[in-house]
Amino acid sequence: MRATARAAEVKQPVQKTDKLYMENTLLRVAGALFCHDAKRAPTHTTPIELNKGVAEKTIVIRPDPELGQPGPLAHKIFVALIKKHSGYGRPIQSDVSFTKRELVPLIGRSEWGGSASDQLTRALNEIHHTFIKTSFRSDKNKFVEHSFNIFPEIYLERREQPTDPIEACTVTLARPIIASLEDGHFTCLNHALMQELGTIGQAFFMRLFFHFANLYDGHHTKRLLFAKRYGDICVEWLGGLAVREYQSIIERDQLGPHLRELVSAKFLASYNIDRAKNGEGFVISFRPGPAFFADYDRFYRHRERGSVQFDFHADQRVIAEPLRVAYLFVEKRTGQKNAGIPYVPSKDVETAKQLLTQMSFEDMPAFIDYALAQAKKTRFDVQSLGGLRQYLSGYVEQRGQGTDHRAAHTTEQRATAQRMQYDRYRRKQADRVFASLGAKERDTIEIQARAKSPSKGQGPLAQTMFEIERARITAQRHPNHIASFDQWKAHGR
Repeated sequence: MRATARAAEVKQPVQKTDKLYMENTLLRVAGALFCHDAKRAPTHTTPIELNKGVAEKTIVIRPDPELGQPGPLAHKIFVALIKKHSGYGRPIQSDVSFTKRELVPLIGRSEWGGSASDQLTRALNEIHHTFIKTSFRSDKNKFVEHSFNIFPEIYLERREQPTDPIEACTVTLARPIIASLEDGHFTCLNHALMQELGTIGQAFFMRLFFHFANLYDGHHTKRLLFAKRYGDICVEWLGGLAVREYQSIIERDQLGPHLRELVSAKFLASYNIDRAKNGEGFVISFRPGPAFFADYDRFYRHRERGSVQFDFHADQRVIAEPLRVAYLFVEKRTGQKNAGIPYVPSKDVETAKQLLTQMSFEDMPAFIDYALAQAKKTRFDVQSLGGLRQYLSGYVEQRGQGTDHRAAHTTEQRATAQRMQYDRYRRKQADRVFASLGAKERDTIEIQARAKSPSKGQGPLAQTMFEIERARITAQRHPNHIASFDQWKAHGR
């Protein structure tokens, strides 16, 4: 039996877009990381090994022995977190923060009660306690291993008691993920389309877009095809989904409904589930639909240079920094490590916000140390962060900083933003200079750029890295055609 679904004739592909930037290693890990069966996920505690036997590409995922594998809710939160992180800005931020208002729809509830908050806490911890180990060869041909948790730190605010619902949370992303994003190793995805899908549909969408984009040459749309063994899809893309023996069950009850969902969304033109040529198992082949080509053109072929820039966000100051200060106070007061602090009360978070209007986040550790030392002299047993406010004037007087540090911090932020603006100008101007050069000079620059570009593939990611390297070399070879930073700033650009 041949299981086939084909897209109906459509007048227009999906137009609504909302970009999500997924780091490429995270994209590969996510497929195996999340189990899409909520009942079975807690029982999955066995390590998951991808590319077994290939030392240069091995990924090992070890779920927590008590919590099990992250489930469907954890996948929802993961996608929402990466989407919000996509809008935070450069330089790449390591923290992602959510308020209670943003958390409610993630759980699919209209009200924010204890059970919904407990589900969120568990889902976050499922990811937090899962251990990842990757092995690969670096650009310098050295063997490298990275061991990390995707969410190495989680900060939670509750109103007062441990049983109170979460008011806000901040999650820290792993350093290897941040470093890779800074190097431009990400895939741009249509989040608006993803929101129309279930978690299995989202998992298919992320992996298929990545593979289609790397295979597509920009011309032969009808030839584009990607195929993969069904058993490998279940393990590598769908978190160990049960491998079914019969084609009819795969099509009718398991993967078929989700693949037809992708056809309806016009992301897939068709898919086929066929018996493997050697007779062992099945192979699923996929052909992209008009929505893929529309997104590819929008994100990669016709993008403006600014399209891969991000908007700055206020969450760091409003949520993340106050939470960190409140956690730091508990850590210094009790001697308890950060990982052992389950939450901080809202009153301490509010106090932290007030203190941060009078001193910088960087000054808070020194202030807390000073205030606790002063309290100890009078045998004052400080129980809340508010108890330290009485020592603020003494600390400021001792340090002699007043408001000067805040002004200096603001100046530094403005200088960083200005430097980023100049980098965008320099890249754009370098592209204009390159377009005006003779054919021989352009060929020379392109040869050098391809030799130095870290990505050797043919897809949009490789093209982006090549274009960045080409602009850099052009600017180096033709500096007289591009204003220096001081010249650019003097003209008020």
